[in-house]
Amino acid sequence: MKFICLGYANQASFAAMSPERMEELMNECFDYDDQLRRGGHFLGGEALQDAARSVTLRYRDGEVEATDGPYAETKEQLGGILILEADSLEHAVELMSKHPGVRMGPFEIRPANEEVNRLIAQRDQAIRE
Repeated sequence: MKFICLGYANQASFAAMSPERMEELMNECFDYDDQLRRGGHFLGGEALQDAARSVTLRYRDGEVEATDGPYAETKEQLGGILILEADSLEHAVELMSKHPGVRMGPFEIRPANEEVNRLIAQRDQAIRE
């Protein structure tokens, strides 16, 4: 089963961290990602730039509005995603609980919606043909 792991972080904590400490933490994360790869569990991931650089779209009164910055006004913002292959949600939790990134902020783990993703893949294939 495929799981999407959403990693959240407090950007102020990152900004206060020394470059050396940041590099150390990132290398710990990369090393664990390599363990996941070797086990066939790491399917991909993306790091995101600071949430302050985002734009949020909303549909209101028949129009789309664009607002600078994140939608949620919380200290912890989405910092990246990791796509994980695991046997079950419990297995995904077990794998991610060992990830060093959990020390930097929470991870939300959700099963991928395989039914909708199959429909998306069919559309992708139809466009390529």
